[in-house]
Amino acid sequence: MGYRAPAVTALVLSVLVMAAGTPIAGRSGITPEVVATGVSRPLQLATAGRSLVVLSPGQDGDTAGEIHRLPLDVDLVLPVDLARQPSIRIPFSDARGASLGSLAIEPRSGILYLGEENGARVWRLSTDERLTLYATGLHRLPGGTSLVIDGRGRLALVDNVDPLISSSEDRPPPGLEQFRDEDYRGPLVFRLELDPGIPLPRRLGRLAPFFPRGWSGGGAMLPRFISIAAPESGDLVLLSTSGELLRLGPDGTPRPFARLPRGQYNRISMVAGADGSILVSGGFHIGSIFRVTPDGAVTVLTSGLADPEGIATDADGVVYVAESALHRIVRLRPS
Repeated sequence: MGYRAPAVTALVLSVLVMAAGTPIAGRSGITPEVVATGVSRPLQLATAGRSLVVLSPGQDGDTAGEIHRLPLDVDLVLPVDLARQPSIRIPFSDARGASLGSLAIEPRSGILYLGEENGARVWRLSTDERLTLYATGLHRLPGGTSLVIDGRGRLALVDNVDPLISSSEDRPPPGLEQFRDEDYRGPLVFRLELDPGIPLPRRLGRLAPFFPRGWSGGGAMLPRFISIAAPESGDLVLLSTSGELLRLGPDGTPRPFARLPRGQYNRISMVAGADGSILVSGGFHIGSIFRVTPDGAVTVLTSGLADPEGIATDADGVVYVAESALHRIVRLRPS
């Protein structure tokens, strides 16, 4: 038993992706400023009010993740040594030792949602530090920005299905195991209302995804999505491993609108700016920060960073980047 994507959708999207090249419109050289040090391999960032939340794997390898907070509304002597500040250490949930690689914040409540990197589960961390299993049934949740809260307070996430690599925790009913060879292979996008009345954990393997829709076809021709952002327009923006950016509208049809420079994109983070632009952190192989306008123009904000991972922006338009290889957080002030 498995999800079946429309064959027509796969073919049309494949053609659109090949034709969606967008040249870089320009380049600017904003000089990064170090604002925090002492955080081991920071992976993800998010702003919550006037504080910056940082997710890292922890220094000693004995935790699923560690949460740091950097206040943004006080005059601090920079850079702040986060190793000397309080943090939340999140233990491994079981013997699998799954690490946390994605982060989203519900802005009104301050609740954190944390995804297992290349895993099948999403966890919820309350403001009083209670950790609850929120969702199961995923297949291969990417590291980077694979979770996001949209403008209506819904949790959107991207999953990738390939039963030959990783199967869902939700097994088919007894007697139907022989149909697993016909399982869907390709991306899934979910958009979940954060209704407190829904019993937990939510079993996503039993829900119809927001994308793709339908129950026929394959999925192997669809690109592999590795990052997601939610601009105020209400659309979702998806990034593929080839550097294609696609806009997913209410009708559930992805439409390519920009392409990043050629390169190997892995564990990529994105965030939507207040002006509708998308800020993209280049990850391990590409040490640049890109800005993509709503009409698809791509500029380089800065380059030469050492493994830029998580990215976030505050109400003043300041961009924060996790420079993971140097164990620090930098910021880019708007000109």
